[in-house]
Amino acid sequence: MKESMIEVKDFHKTYGDFVAVDRISFDVKHGEIFGLLGPNGAGKTSTLECLEGLRAPNGGSLRVAGMDPVRDGHKLRNLIGVQLQSAGLPESITPNEAMKFFAAYHNVTPRFDLLERLGLDEKRKAQFFELSTGQQRRLALALAIAHNPKVVFLDEPTAGLDVETRVKLHDMMRKLQSGGTTLILATHDMAEAEQMSDRVAIMLQGRIVKVGTPMEITAAGAGLTKISVRTQGTSLSDYDFPAVSQHLFKDEYNIYFSTNIGASITAIIARIEASGDVLIDLRVERPSLEDRFLEITGTGAAQ
Repeated sequence: MKESMIEVKDFHKTYGDFVAVDRISFDVKHGEIFGLLGPNGAGKTSTLECLEGLRAPNGGSLRVAGMDPVRDGHKLRNLIGVQLQSAGLPESITPNEAMKFFAAYHNVTPRFDLLERLGLDEKRKAQFFELSTGQQRRLALALAIAHNPKVVFLDEPTAGLDVETRVKLHDMMRKLQSGGTTLILATHDMAEAEQMSDRVAIMLQGRIVKVGTPMEITAAGAGLTKISVRTQGTSLSDYDFPAVSQHLFKDEYNIYFSTNIGASITAIIARIEASGDVLIDLRVERPSLEDRFLEITGTGAAQ
């Protein structure tokens, strides 16, 4: 069994009377990509900040690479890398200058090769404010991993990025993992978490409500099959079908969660034909991590 690189036991964090994190426990194995999921205010950022040594916990135990983030913060800084949503770099600094500065901080040789690998070679002398959002995010990742850390914390690393930049960052994450780096990924993007994570923890109101692989979490749901239907007209609006426990409308699709796909699809097709409507698209799929997340948090399919 792989050793744990991150251990969280009975961790508690408050701000005055507000409980941000309510006695949670989980661990992250060596070389694992671990997704930390949850809506805004769930406690994800507070958890990451305490693991990174930026804040002190109010209770419980935290260990990162065998060290206490608060007591051993000076030693830990060279063992972890942190990519924040906002890099916080001076507007006039260039990628070259930023790389030299961070390398000096960690007492390592500047990794200009990372700038090239992340598509920033032509922007090495451009000022930070001249970089696009995607380029700034890629620079932040390059700085976070330049000292070859054992653990990398990623806070919404691909939020708002174009497809090409997302692919590059995901590719870099996989390369880091293949080299033995442990990554903890906080994200709102359920598709990203399902695609990239070995295991995930779902946080809700400061507590962890589910931990497991994406497959385990989706399989433990209500056992429903997702049927997505798009028609030319509105024949399916506000119409009940057999074996359907939940009906949603999203992106021009009627989405049904069915306990018997044969009965549901037969009735749906019959309704479309009887109404003289036109079927444009029909998809049948196992519920995704996003569907299960909505089920757990009470904003989607019934629990």
